[in-house]
Amino acid sequence: MLAAVLDRPGPVDSGPLDVREMPRPVPLSGEVLIRVAACGICRTDVHVVEGELPQRRTPLIPGHQVIGIVEQADSAGTVQPGDRVGVAWLRSTCGHCEYCTGGNENLCDSAAFNGWTADGGFAQFMTAPAEFVYPIPDAYSDVQAAPLLCAGIIGFRSLRLTGISERPRGWRTARLGIYGFGAAGHVALQIANGRGASVYVCTRDRERHQALARELGACWVGDATESPPERLNAAIIFAPAGELVPHALASLAKGGVLVLGGIHMSPIPSIPYASMYGERVIRTVTNNTRKDGGEFMLEAAALPVRTRVEVFPLLAVNNALRLLKHDAIKGAAVLQIEEE
Repeated sequence: MLAAVLDRPGPVDSGPLDVREMPRPVPLSGEVLIRVAACGICRTDVHVVEGELPQRRTPLIPGHQVIGIVEQADSAGTVQPGDRVGVAWLRSTCGHCEYCTGGNENLCDSAAFNGWTADGGFAQFMTAPAEFVYPIPDAYSDVQAAPLLCAGIIGFRSLRLTGISERPRGWRTARLGIYGFGAAGHVALQIANGRGASVYVCTRDRERHQALARELGACWVGDATESPPERLNAAIIFAPAGELVPHALASLAKGGVLVLGGIHMSPIPSIPYASMYGERVIRTVTNNTRKDGGEFMLEAAALPVRTRVEVFPLLAVNNALRLLKHDAIKGAAVLQIEEE
């Protein structure tokens, strides 16, 4: 099969992925073999390729927002050949630790991850545990569905961790800030709007990201370091930029929650205690649970969420990663994988 392979981490501008022939993977017990149709490209892929996440497998096939058709499956399982499924970042967990049994499998110390600790979807085929794949709503094409598998699910979990739904009147009167407006931001905005929130978007790219935010219904759009016109009940930072934390924190009303939605972030500057006083809270998002994924897919299809994508062939994967890193993608980047 053809795959984009990382032999050693390096800057995406150097073209570190080598597209070459690799052996087709063989599923283990409990796994399915998937013929990949599309794979979204995420900022986490940039962090993996550039080595900001430590290398855990060599060589490695990245990619964890996968849509494909099951080619081979255990006949006793619920997933069968011919099923269209999605594969997300979380590949497996131990199933028996205090986190797994307590409803927080995303925190499992023994978790495995597609495209980082195991080969992912920048390839014509991949394997995945049957218990960790998702059915995909028919309303979505392959390339439209791909960004839902990470950007969408992480945005959904970030919204959950704002705690807004637990407040009096919940989302109907909520003021939510989004910092950084790429794949996750443009999905989270649609979910928040669908719940009745007013969304304020702070992003530095005027030509692409600010224009898209207005198009999708943001009530206010400004620069990444600009103060929204009203105090926010919550804010989410999707950009991997620690310097945005003090700006976002300063935008919160008393009791507001700041959620950091990335797996990697540059250093956060010193924060004066006065900026957090008033029961303001900073939380991080760590991976996702299968419950997050299943609930998100239902809500996304019901709204419906519409993803904006730029499509690339597998051979252009290095260019797509470069454009993503430099904020030159409007919406989400997706690889369309051609069959053998």
